Amino acid sequence: MKALLLDIYLFLKSGHVIFMVFWLAGLFMLPRQCIYMLDHQPGSAGEAKWATRMGKLRKIILTPALIIVWVLGLTMAYGGGWFSSGWLHAKLTLVLVLTGYHGWLVAQTKKMARGERPLTEGTLRMIGEVPGLLLIVIVLLVYLKPF
Repeated sequence: MKALLLDIYLFLKSGHVIFMVFWLAGLFMLPRQCIYMLDHQPGSAGEAKWATRMGKLRKIILTPALIIVWVLGLTMAYGGGWFSSGWLHAKLTLVLVLTGYHGWLVAQTKKMARGERPLTEGTLRMIGEVPGLLLIVIVLLVYLKPF
């Protein structure tokens, strides 16, 4: 099994990176869409339009990309025998944080679709930076493998 995984490693890695880009792009877009929704009154046609857009982003891009990133990443880690590597433990911890952020953000968008406004524009702008900051550290861990 590990030999097969090593033979297809570059395909696994390519898929992992492609779907990571989709996932992060969605995580960058979702807070921005929440900001646009804030301009519309609860129950309005504008709010319904943004709620539909956010739902599609979650269902078509974010959640499928999240699942594929995890499956391909864990498959590569198994094939490469990296589960004893410190850099992978650190990366997985940060990816778990990013996954938690994803779940939390999805919950906030569902509240907004119900007419609630749990977050201010300023908060949404600040939390919109979280994926980028985590991405920087994760990429450094993967390429530099400092421990």
